[in-house]
Amino acid sequence: MKKTIRDFKLNNKKVIIRCDFNVPLKDGKIIDDTRIKNSLKTIQYAIDKNAKVILLSHLGRIKEDQDKIKNNLKIVADRLSDLLAKKVIFVDEVVGDKVKTAIQNMKVQDVVLLQNTRYEDLNDKKESGCDLEFAKELASYGDIFINDAFGTIHRKHASNYGISKYLESGIGFLVEEELAKLAILNKPEKPFTIIMGGAKVADKIGVIDNLLPKCDKLLIGGGMAFTFLQAEGYEIGNSILDTDSLEYCQKLLKEYPKKIVLPVDVACSTEYKNATNRTEKDINEIDFHEMGLDIGSKTLSLFENYLTDSKTVFWNGPLGVYEFPLYAESTDKLLKFLVTNNSKIVLGGGDIVAAASKLSLTDKFYHVSTGGGATLEYLSGKDLPGLENIEEKGE
Repeated sequence: MKKTIRDFKLNNKKVIIRCDFNVPLKDGKIIDDTRIKNSLKTIQYAIDKNAKVILLSHLGRIKEDQDKIKNNLKIVADRLSDLLAKKVIFVDEVVGDKVKTAIQNMKVQDVVLLQNTRYEDLNDKKESGCDLEFAKELASYGDIFINDAFGTIHRKHASNYGISKYLESGIGFLVEEELAKLAILNKPEKPFTIIMGGAKVADKIGVIDNLLPKCDKLLIGGGMAFTFLQAEGYEIGNSILDTDSLEYCQKLLKEYPKKIVLPVDVACSTEYKNATNRTEKDINEIDFHEMGLDIGSKTLSLFENYLTDSKTVFWNGPLGVYEFPLYAESTDKLLKFLVTNNSKIVLGGGDIVAAASKLSLTDKFYHVSTGGGATLEYLSGKDLPGLENIEEKGE
């Protein structure tokens, strides 16, 4: 187990905490503050231990000066002030004299949030390119570094990987919980069932390769199902196809014929839009001009049968085109079905977490991962750069 924030004496120390404040915004407002709330436990712990707390985060992508306007972290500082019930001092720079002055003036229990670290990407990609001089500058602000941004832990950036090369480092409570909860998938209680959706097979190859040998069934929906169906020889019409992964799908179907479960029917349409009616067809009835946009009711029942006796379930990616309410139906129904199961259910980041959140079900599952890409990297068995420089306990 990696060192955690509990393993350090924080009294009167300047503690840099890398958070994940990459919240969704619309019309200049935060539309979901879950990621801010998820950071509170670690921040509050540092405050309670009389630390001087310095927060780092990115927000969105910064490719040109115009991007800085819509990805300014001031809005996060204001929301964080409300949630902590104390003023968060916001500095509209990542490096420079304003930052140094603000940190020099800190008292114990003060909280300072620096500007979006990706502002420095306009300067030769110093953040995302992990410029070590930039990382050293960030490290100079503090005595201890705590990485609590699981969502970026798979990135080799200056503010998570680089900074940990120069300071004593540990993980926060959010990262600790993610690693502990996701670890059950390494040695899952059986039967172990995986539900995999989303558009492209290529995005999931690492996870499939790592988890398929451990699971009893892999239930495949979403756009990626049509690549598998084509690999089986079915006519998929105008459905989405990941051509580059066809050979891979054929190999898996040959190697694991009894583990992989494909749709037997789909909801289809001639147009990619939220239609007025939902038409379901067996997979051998799809016309050349139609496209599948969701699994059908027969497939949903088939999936539920396999899930009924499962002890462990991992789900990544929706089963249909979730932005269209008509084709979010199967995903919503299966989420509600799983709530009634006694199995340990892990939702693996991204759209499936948003779907559970929309239905107010996130607290009903064993674990809802905040990671997205980081979750998939971890479950692929890959090393996570954000943990690389953090010592194990007892070292």
